[in-house]
Amino acid sequence: MPILNSIISLINSGRIKQIETFKNKPAETQQDQLKYLIDTASKTHMGELYDFRSVKSADTFRERVPVVDYEGVKPFVERLKRGEKDLLWPGEIKWFAKSSGTTSSKSKFIPVSKDSLEECHFRGGKDALTLYFENNPGSELFPGKCLVLGGSHQVNSFSPDSYYGDLSAILIENMPFWTQFLKTPDPSIALMAEWEAKMEKMAKATIDENVTSLAGVPSWFLVLLKNILKKTGKSNLLEVWPNLELFIHGGINFTPYREQYKALIPSGRMNYMETYNASEGFFAIQDDLSSEGMLLMLDYGIFYEFMPLSELGKEHPVTYTIDEVEKNKDYAIIISTNGGLWRYLIGDTVRFVSIKPHRLIITGRTKHFINAFGEELIVDNAERGLDVACKKTGAVIREYTAAPVFMSETSKGRHQWLIEFEKKPDDIAEFAKALDMALQTLNSDYEAKRYKDITLDPLEVIPARNGLFIDWLASKNKLGGQHKVPRLANDRKYIDEILTLNN
Repeated sequence: MPILNSIISLINSGRIKQIETFKNKPAETQQDQLKYLIDTASKTHMGELYDFRSVKSADTFRERVPVVDYEGVKPFVERLKRGEKDLLWPGEIKWFAKSSGTTSSKSKFIPVSKDSLEECHFRGGKDALTLYFENNPGSELFPGKCLVLGGSHQVNSFSPDSYYGDLSAILIENMPFWTQFLKTPDPSIALMAEWEAKMEKMAKATIDENVTSLAGVPSWFLVLLKNILKKTGKSNLLEVWPNLELFIHGGINFTPYREQYKALIPSGRMNYMETYNASEGFFAIQDDLSSEGMLLMLDYGIFYEFMPLSELGKEHPVTYTIDEVEKNKDYAIIISTNGGLWRYLIGDTVRFVSIKPHRLIITGRTKHFINAFGEELIVDNAERGLDVACKKTGAVIREYTAAPVFMSETSKGRHQWLIEFEKKPDDIAEFAKALDMALQTLNSDYEAKRYKDITLDPLEVIPARNGLFIDWLASKNKLGGQHKVPRLANDRKYIDEILTLNN
């Protein structure tokens, strides 16, 4: 093993030097990325529409190209699906990552070019391992296998030359054949569409493997891991996989699940690495496992802009480049990519916890918040508040959603939280009080609205029945993969549907 790790270290050394370069020269790196993007796409329909040949700076690029969401990209996607070439990026786009972003029935089809597959998505996966081995030179990940829990949909066709599916399905379809020797289970199981059958087959196929790492969304992985413990009769995962040492996770905040994983994997040598990987691109990797924040990967063929939340919805919003952002401020993230997305608002909000190197955390979604009364409550507030309440009461949370209860002629407004507990607190009222106080500490606008109950009454916590959120996702045909429960909503669409199932 020391010899193998020495070889891995030697192979990785060149990439580590490149990462150190962009950490020290973020502005220059991003300028190079923008130049690469506009030069490469200058002869496409988009390049000619906005005369990319004459764009010599980020300022000109921002002035000339509008910020768009999916509705702005959709007409081009429809044409790409029919086989048109050279629209957003040179050549043909054969792959489209199906992504809903929420549990609504509306789907987005994100174009995935060959360049974005190679230079962004695959490179991100390699870099995650590169950074892990750099920080853990004594690792024994190899020759063990990585248990991957990804999407649950096979690749489908729009036409003989145009395909779509979950991003994980597209990645598996395009990976070199030899990578299958490093992963488990077999793709025929990993991409099964029927969730319950898939869980059963995954458990059977992986129990006897030497699994040293896991990769996937924390909430869905818990379902699989508990099924494996039930099937084997073991008390924890180390009795099944004694060499388990790493969980590469993403998709949702890990904080509500951390204590559950510690109980499932009672080991001081277990590591947890967060990544920021979406259908639109691979963006960031936790390069220091001892501290909060993920390193923004600046050389993946993506040019980043960051929009203050006060600019959302404006026709000509102000945006900042990497050298203009500030620490501890929330921004909506905008990307231009080698997949053909140009000044695309992906819907995530982020906050930099360090500058140079630029490390960030995901704080929520531009559409997932509660601001019915001017309180501007975001997902980051919710996750941190719930963590405080759990620690004070000994509770453990499985899933949750929250929404406003609007004012009436006879009552003030309040927030309503529907929470499925892994371990219920002894006193729900005490948990609700702890959560309410924590949110006031974390969010001054919420605190102002709660002052002496003048505008808002204390929040309400409703315990959900066991399995409620999985049942709701199943009713939407959204089990597994990247599908997740909307944490916060500014209306009652989601919570009223789920409450109906709860009752």
